Amino acid sequence: MSEQKRPKTIEMDEKCINTIRTVAIDTVQKANSGHPGAPMGCAPMAQALFSHVMNFNPSNPKWSNRDRFVLSNGHACALQYTMLHLLGYKVSIDDLKQFRQVGSITPGHPENHMTEGIEVSTGPLGQGISNAVGLALAERHLAGVYNQPGFDVVDHYTYVICGDGCLQEGVSAEASSFAGHNKLGKLIVLYDDNHITIDGSTNLSFGEDVLKRYEAYGWHTLSVSDGNSADLTDLRQAIEDAKAVTDKPTMIKVTTIIGFGSAKEGTHSVHGAPLGDEDIANVKTKFGIDPSKTFYVPDDVRDYFNQVSARGAEKEAAWNAMFSKYESEHADLAAQFQRAISGELPEGWESTLPSFDASAKTEGSRKYSQKVLASLVDQIPELIGGSADLTPSNNTKVKGNEVDCTPETPEGRYIRFGVREHAMSAICNGLAAHSGVIPFCATFLTFAGYALGAMRLSALSGFRVLYVYTHDSPGLGEDGPTHQPVETYAHLRALPNLFFFRPADGSETVGAYKAALSHAHTPSVFALSRQGIPNYDDTSAEKVAQGAYVLKDADNAKLIIAASGSEVSLAMNAAKVLDQEGIATRVVSFPCWSLFNEQSQEYKESVFTPGTPVLSVEAANTQGWAKYSHAQVGIDSFGMSGPGSKVLAHFGFTVDNVVEKAKKVVSFYKGSAPALTQVAF
Repeated sequence: MSEQKRPKTIEMDEKCINTIRTVAIDTVQKANSGHPGAPMGCAPMAQALFSHVMNFNPSNPKWSNRDRFVLSNGHACALQYTMLHLLGYKVSIDDLKQFRQVGSITPGHPENHMTEGIEVSTGPLGQGISNAVGLALAERHLAGVYNQPGFDVVDHYTYVICGDGCLQEGVSAEASSFAGHNKLGKLIVLYDDNHITIDGSTNLSFGEDVLKRYEAYGWHTLSVSDGNSADLTDLRQAIEDAKAVTDKPTMIKVTTIIGFGSAKEGTHSVHGAPLGDEDIANVKTKFGIDPSKTFYVPDDVRDYFNQVSARGAEKEAAWNAMFSKYESEHADLAAQFQRAISGELPEGWESTLPSFDASAKTEGSRKYSQKVLASLVDQIPELIGGSADLTPSNNTKVKGNEVDCTPETPEGRYIRFGVREHAMSAICNGLAAHSGVIPFCATFLTFAGYALGAMRLSALSGFRVLYVYTHDSPGLGEDGPTHQPVETYAHLRALPNLFFFRPADGSETVGAYKAALSHAHTPSVFALSRQGIPNYDDTSAEKVAQGAYVLKDADNAKLIIAASGSEVSLAMNAAKVLDQEGIATRVVSFPCWSLFNEQSQEYKESVFTPGTPVLSVEAANTQGWAKYSHAQVGIDSFGMSGPGSKVLAHFGFTVDNVVEKAKKVVSFYKGSAPALTQVAF
């Protein structure tokens, strides 16, 4: 860059930065809600990244080789929406004026499914930077699978802006440790070091040396002392230096003033409330913008960003030309890449799934899952994942994913997440967000408690993440109540857009995976047993997709026993005794509540006949079962340590107890019980 051109470049950057700031604060002011301080402080970082560094094409936001950007401090989303508008994404001035309003595409925190150009849903601090680790891991894995000499089909960076809050959350520590260990050199984080939290100065609660911590994680670290300046030379140079280090992720500490230009700059008062008309007028005057104008974008700024977007379109055009040649020379890989990026499953992916009948060996459903996973890994090359240091217990290492995904073997399909359940789940969200891979992750079901922050965002974001969760009940035995997830079913079933499967045997395990993979925008949890559960001839992989179905019927049934997972065999054994005693009993296997709720009223009543009393049997908290059953055999306390069969017996999971409770239910309702599936609306 020549000395003659440099001042003009700085002048244009300054005009763009100040436009970003003032449009962002107008956005917050119009809503009378939001966070103006961070957009004002981070505007130079946004200008550097979007105008000078990143490759993207607003006319095709899903271009597969675009650089990914994550605003981890999602409360600053007025900044991101402003950038999307200026760059020509489908975010209009009217959309900015509808910030934080019902039905708008500019919600109070970024949501990937709402707004074009948003990669991941952020707002819960720490999630975005952790998702970015997954995005960077996906890039490296896909490059290892698809790139060939002369054809860098996958070659892009993941950039993050984050704040102090993100770095205080534990999930970011887990994810950052993973990123450093895995040498994710194409992950570059810009840390907005503004010294302010909601309570006040960061000195109140956060005094550590962040860069030293990240050095210990194995990151490359840099700092920019003046992040407020319109002269972006130092910031751009730091980013270039980061890109030059290929074997480490980079953390760039960028020191800024929150609310730069405001009368409240540098204080917590500017964090989470509109500036007010007087302060906004002063800010605009200071930045050379007419204070009488709102949402004002000067023509030369508009032209500038149009040119930035045009360069992005040229970048994609060059990539498309390269990919056309790649298709000619590597047709099979090209076809697989395009299919995987689209999210479509390969033709015939179900063809080699195992089958089970009553003669099959009795094993824990975690073992049935292993057999199913082996088939799927063979048929679906984009299916990758791993365990939180519980591989031998979760049974997730199978033929086809023997090679670990490491810096040395990026094409490997097994991920060693370590004891990092929360980050594991957040990383899987990033993997799913990237496209081209379908992630699974595994741990014990009780440790969903560690992962719930990320699991909730899987559901909100519509990411097809498969959670393989074993040791699903007090039947696991001696590890005791710390490991027995009695309350977890209710929590996961309550999450919208998440399937909680508890399969009864091998066939239902097959069905659970089929249903999960067939829903491209819904995460799924497989709750799998440690203890052995028998297989049945009449269970159905296909009927799992209906959520619940009649496993054993009886003419003129006086009772219905509904059960899931390992308790289905107990229900079958109890029904046999009841039949012999003249109480005709139907058994309903109930692997997934959410899928059953989607069925027609006619189907629901075919399973739960109106007037017939229902007894549910499940080795967990009974919360929620009143919607489907008149009485419940469950565990409304913590579990206990002991051999699994004895623990279950202690809590009443025996044939004798279920039969006794069943008789009481039949006697109580005297042949006519309220129809639970019939509701007013």
